[in-house]
Amino acid sequence: MKRFLGKKKILRIYIDNQDKFEGKPLWEELLKKVKELGLAGGTVFKGVAGIGAHSELRSFNVFTISQELPIIIEIIDSEEKINEFIDKTDFMIDEGITTMSDTQVIKYKHK
Repeated sequence: MKRFLGKKKILRIYIDNQDKFEGKPLWEELLKKVKELGLAGGTVFKGVAGIGAHSELRSFNVFTISQELPIIIEIIDSEEKINEFIDKTDFMIDEGITTMSDTQVIKYKHK
């Protein structure tokens, strides 16, 4: 699909796998918004370890029942669509960091 080629933006949202919105996993609710708003797509990455805003190391521990791990949600689309997504989801995120940077989409294959 040629409409996704060219200069785009990457939105990255850094949260915790334990973060919730209305009792549901925040990452899952944000992906539902990606689909609802018709963005090109979104991917969730689970980190092995990280240090967040509270300067606490969060990593996998076999002795802990509840694992707190960093999550990154990455979305690539036009700046306009990314900004619309931010406007409609900002209230859902209590803690985390959101970044946006430039990217160049050189190939996009879709059947």
